[in-house]
Amino acid sequence: MKRFIVELGMGADLHGGDVTKAAKRAVRDAVSKSCLCGIFEVAKLEKPDDMSIRLKICCPTPELLDKEQVIKSVPFGTVELTVQEGGMLTEGLHLPQLGKGSSIVVALASLTVYVE
Repeated sequence: MKRFIVELGMGADLHGGDVTKAAKRAVRDAVSKSCLCGIFEVAKLEKPDDMSIRLKICCPTPELLDKEQVIKSVPFGTVELTVQEGGMLTEGLHLPQLGKGSSIVVALASLTVYVE
């Protein structure tokens, strides 16, 4: 397999502290910034699923990540996911009058496309 492109993304859940939501947004950010023009001609691919994707997610609480949902957010290829601690967790909206608050969680994604 040969590496074709590496793209990075960032995603956040601003109110719920949901690492899966933040990770899916990070994947969407990475995918939306990459245009694989020419990959079919250069690598002689027949369909998008001929690509192999290595996806790495960094988030504050990796044990809470729904890996299957994150994998499904990649629109093409065979996906191999690794997860590690990272990203950011910070204080969000605080509503003391309601006794409520929320945290902001940020996840980072590295999406690498490989072809034969």
